[in-house]
Amino acid sequence: MPAQLNLSSAELAFSLSSTSRRGRYRLGFDIGGTFTDFVLIETDSGQITSYKTLTTPQDPSKAVIAGLQELLRNAQAAGDDIETAIHGTTLITNALIERKGAKTALITTKGFRDILEMAKEMRYDIYDLLMVLPEPLVPRLLRYEVAERVDGRGRVVEPLAVADLVALKPHLEESDIDAVAVCFLHSFTNPEHEQQAVAWLKNELPGVSVSVSSEVAPEIREYERMSTTVCNAYVQPLTERYLTRLQRDLVDSGFRKQLYLMLSSGGITTVETAAQFPVRLIESGPAAGVLAAVFYGEKTGVSNLVSFDMGGTTAKMCVIKDGRPIMSDDFEVARVHRFKRGSGLPVRVPTIELIEIGAGGGSIARVDELGLLKIGPESASADPGPACYGQGGVQPTVTDADLLLGYLNPEYFLGGRMSLGRAAAERAVQSKLAEPLGMSLIEAAYGIYQVVNQNMISATRVHVAERGADPRKFTLIAFGGAGPVHAHQIARELKMQGYICPAGAGVASALGFLTAPVAFEFARTHIAHLTQEKLEDLDVIYAELEREGRARLAEAGVPEEQMSFVRKADLRHIGQGHEIVVELPFDQLADVALDDVLRPLFYSEYEQIYGYAHRHLGVEITTCRLTASGLRPQINLEKAETATESLSAAQAIKGERPVYFRELGGFVDTPVYDRYQLRAGMNFAGPAIVEERDSTAVIGPDADVHVDIYTNLLVTLKYE
Repeated sequence: MPAQLNLSSAELAFSLSSTSRRGRYRLGFDIGGTFTDFVLIETDSGQITSYKTLTTPQDPSKAVIAGLQELLRNAQAAGDDIETAIHGTTLITNALIERKGAKTALITTKGFRDILEMAKEMRYDIYDLLMVLPEPLVPRLLRYEVAERVDGRGRVVEPLAVADLVALKPHLEESDIDAVAVCFLHSFTNPEHEQQAVAWLKNELPGVSVSVSSEVAPEIREYERMSTTVCNAYVQPLTERYLTRLQRDLVDSGFRKQLYLMLSSGGITTVETAAQFPVRLIESGPAAGVLAAVFYGEKTGVSNLVSFDMGGTTAKMCVIKDGRPIMSDDFEVARVHRFKRGSGLPVRVPTIELIEIGAGGGSIARVDELGLLKIGPESASADPGPACYGQGGVQPTVTDADLLLGYLNPEYFLGGRMSLGRAAAERAVQSKLAEPLGMSLIEAAYGIYQVVNQNMISATRVHVAERGADPRKFTLIAFGGAGPVHAHQIARELKMQGYICPAGAGVASALGFLTAPVAFEFARTHIAHLTQEKLEDLDVIYAELEREGRARLAEAGVPEEQMSFVRKADLRHIGQGHEIVVELPFDQLADVALDDVLRPLFYSEYEQIYGYAHRHLGVEITTCRLTASGLRPQINLEKAETATESLSAAQAIKGERPVYFRELGGFVDTPVYDRYQLRAGMNFAGPAIVEERDSTAVIGPDADVHVDIYTNLLVTLKYE
């Protein structure tokens, strides 16, 4: 039976009565595969207190509560001083990838239960004769059919046979299922039959979670809609239990206000909505990192960025054009082949479009069958972690290599709260790599560094090119615990304009949560050729979506005057099989000239993506989309003291150590700067190391660094 989300009446009464003083802080916390990150912002001064601790994979809430208590002690604050808490998690993604969700059944239209296996009947690799397809989350024995039929225009052809549902009840009970997905043919045009089935299920099987396609993904394309609904049902009981436990633990820590969750699209939502539609959280953590990149881009005046988030388990890249991340409504999870589109389970939810690869600090290095050095995607994660963590890990990782090359200070990891063991790193790299490959310890360590960088460089180059962009016109913004360590070589190889290492880079994703507005996404399929007369019908649909959006925002506590709405549409040339998403900046489409304004808008967007548009063809709409959001929160970062003429960056140097730079011939005595002693306006040249508690920036040679008013490092590269 799924856990209940509501607190007990006694706890709720205590929560509501504990409002004698208004909270002074906003909290963002992110549970990653290796570390759990916290950022606490004092709302008036903008002062930031951050904390980073190892994740507890068996029970993530343990790290959350222990880290939160330490964070509050450091800030000299109490739990009820927190006004808002925003959270992101990899729980949903991990459950789908690891197949650790609920036992789920599917109920669909008679004759269509094999859609999950037939998929789109397309091969993702036409040359692979032994191609492996992803296993459906629901086995065939748990996929049931009922008689009903709605046509493509929403007309009832055959009523729902309730008797078929009644006949299914013994099978559902005997199967001991925890969740049911309901997906009927063409229900996106008329959800009547799905609503009847859901009402019956909730009455007859009250302890089972139910997901319905007309609410989860009311869009065309049967396979994608069914897959999304099944994914939602599969993780729903797990999410409900997790959020219930997390809320209770936060209450025990003194937190008394509303908890919000980060959506894959970059908005935030309530716990209740997140529990109903957990599939929308599938990329919540990485999305927050992109929002942080947008935020720092605004602060530094750079609008064209490639976001580079390298944590302990993975690296994520995203293209940000003109200050806005590229969005998508198509996503795949649990791919059989990481870089082969079509080899995973499709999910139709709005997401910030990014690429994620197994290249984190904990990524394991190995020698493959051909005697080649390979990195990842397997990770040592938090338990046991890299060999140098001293927690029983024996496999060499990227972090072990970074330590051996002098990039990391073994006595200042996590600000000195954790020591790294060089001897353990040496043993792991020597025995697992150096000896099998017949090279020295340092050559093997640098090989790890080079290979993982090339993996990320290749992925970034392809990702940027596929978005019609040129990396030479972009600036890299590097964050995550390992991002600033590897940023220099990535930016230089891609011939980028430079890179930015923001202050607090190691916990930037947690800060990103605090920059997001409350937001909800709505979609409704409506297939039609665009004509001037048809625009009035679209206005009616958008008005209905807006009413639904206003109601959701009001439930989340957003005042009417702070609500905003963005209309988008899935458009395509008449005769095409797929479409692009185009923003419609109009209050009333009926007032817009189709031939003079709307069609050229589509052609221009299409041409920007693909280089050519068929302007002689008409335009067809398939789906109306609307984003309803509140105001974006304002974060007033604390400004750094400006350096005087007599104060140079040299005064922030706290020592030096040998650091490996291949271009300089090997180990070079390199100055180490204390990030907290840098002042606005300071400048220095590479090579250099800049240390802070949660991250280390490795500045290579042929680079100039400028420290801005917020102590962000703005690095300019010199090219011959």
